[in-house]
Amino acid sequence: MAQIISGFWLQRGLLLVHAIENLDEVKGLYFSARRIRFVEESIAKKYSEKKMRCPTHLSTGQELAGAAIGVVTNSDDLAVSTHRAHAHYLGKGGDLDSLIAELHGKETGCSRGRGGSMHLVDRSIGFEGSTAIVGNSIPVAVGLAKGIKLSKENKICVVFVGDAVFETGVFYESVNIAATWGVPILFICENNFYSVYSSLGARQPKGRENHQLVNAMGIPSEFVDGMNGLAVYTALKVAAARVRETCLPYFIEMSAYRWREHCGPNYDNHIGYRTEEEFNGWRAKDYLAGLERFLLSENVLDQSAIERHENETLREIELAFDRAMLAPSPKSTDFNKFEYRL
Repeated sequence: MAQIISGFWLQRGLLLVHAIENLDEVKGLYFSARRIRFVEESIAKKYSEKKMRCPTHLSTGQELAGAAIGVVTNSDDLAVSTHRAHAHYLGKGGDLDSLIAELHGKETGCSRGRGGSMHLVDRSIGFEGSTAIVGNSIPVAVGLAKGIKLSKENKICVVFVGDAVFETGVFYESVNIAATWGVPILFICENNFYSVYSSLGARQPKGRENHQLVNAMGIPSEFVDGMNGLAVYTALKVAAARVRETCLPYFIEMSAYRWREHCGPNYDNHIGYRTEEEFNGWRAKDYLAGLERFLLSENVLDQSAIERHENETLREIELAFDRAMLAPSPKSTDFNKFEYRL
């Protein structure tokens, strides 16, 4: 196994170069992330109509990891997510109609209207579920990765976590067993510096690098600037290839920043837990603008394509909401029934 790992990392430089040279994938990442942002902003706009009655945790501003995973992994790879799952579901290839219907509690939703925003599942695309409980999905992901290893399938499992997961016991237990078993799992931590209204500094020791904790427990790790779209794309592409090649775990922590409130469609800078200056500073570093500038400079994107994508996406979203309104609600007699879409 040591030879496999060594051989892989000897190729890492070539993979990095190839990742940047694959401009079609970078363009796909840009359009996927932009589509997710339009979806999230549309949900925020329509939430006040009170037809979506479930709590909703939007990903506006931190769509990148979810969009990237659909570009750098295979369609039959598995993914598990958190309470903020919309971007991960759509990025993995989730159906927009199914997502919008689920938010409205309709039978045509990806969880057949039983789960709402925080409990998305669609096994037809390898999205094995999301959960409202911080850290709750991590042992599930490690178990899925163990299953992949036992069956000797050419797959990996991706699990998304937030920075608050470092305050849960199950995280350390899961990291320990993943390292001990040696399973093909890619941990992606989206560190947006807040857990509800509590800053990172109020919850964790000053100066601690969380990804280094994971490294000390036996899983190689790195930190990536989440406002640099190319850096995130490259790191995830290389990491996913590494996990697949070595059949061993890897951990990536990336910075992120949610624009809207922890739960709900509004902006909440006025309540005092973060400043308007901080918020505007992060918005000014928006990774989407950086990706757009790069692709325009490389002449693989032009303004007409950007406008066309916006028009097509907004129309797609509008139709998804229309179809959700017409879709049937679950029958009360069937609330205790659920069948996965296989």
